[in-house]
Amino acid sequence: MDHYKIIENSLTFIEEHIEEPLSVESVSTYFNMSKFYFHRLFSAIMGCSLNQYILSRRLNYAVKLIQEDRLSLTEIAYQLNFGSQSSFTRAFKRQFQLAPSSLKEKDTVISPEPIPLVVKRPLKNINGDVVTDFTLTEFDAIRLTGIAFEVDLACEDYKAKIHAHSKMLLETIGETISGPCFMVYSNCHPNSTRFNALFGIPYDIQIDKPFYFNVEVPQIFCAKFQYSGDLLEVGDVFKTDFARFLKISKQEREQSDIELIQVFRGVHHLDSDYHIFTPIKKLPIDSNY
Repeated sequence: MDHYKIIENSLTFIEEHIEEPLSVESVSTYFNMSKFYFHRLFSAIMGCSLNQYILSRRLNYAVKLIQEDRLSLTEIAYQLNFGSQSSFTRAFKRQFQLAPSSLKEKDTVISPEPIPLVVKRPLKNINGDVVTDFTLTEFDAIRLTGIAFEVDLACEDYKAKIHAHSKMLLETIGETISGPCFMVYSNCHPNSTRFNALFGIPYDIQIDKPFYFNVEVPQIFCAKFQYSGDLLEVGDVFKTDFARFLKISKQEREQSDIELIQVFRGVHHLDSDYHIFTPIKKLPIDSNY
């Protein structure tokens, strides 16, 4: 059973039936699955419950209907299965931080969001709950040679910026260098998505140019996750995965200058699967995990 394909198909199904009274039972029945297992699977893969997702997509569709300006807000509320216009308005305000009437008055424009990508990563079953697979492990101390820069994970040029710096590093060290490469994110700016970043390789090379450094990354006890897709796309899902990991494993996050380390299999293959290592406190580990 391809769990990811089922969830991808369910997202399409929801979009095509968004004006119908959808529920966990109706969606899971369509895919011939137990509603309890489907709920756990959907929550694990999408990082939210099915009902939360359906509500979000109804409100997203409401933006389109409002901006078309063919229906009143009351008509839109009932068409999308809200009990009343007031409940629709409250939900809309929670999601978009503004009243739907603002769109009616042409004061603001919101671009509807496309169907989200399904983030692929290994899953496992712990005590009947489907969760993202994780490993508690030591990240071994390593010396990296790399280029330092600042990155904002909220900016659309995030991936392009990393590729540009990786290209600069490769042009400096030569194409003959191969093997894994590392993105080390550290010292997150308070209340922001901006990090100091180092893109490096495990070679001890002296590069006499601005922003090139040799950095000693210490041994760190970490939670290890595996993902496909760039960090900007998986960011919200990873936050949910990490929160669930802390709850299930009863571990605690370590206060460290290093926020996380992204490890790619090859310096020439940044679109491959990668691992994320996040520092945690080294506490007694339950043998079940």
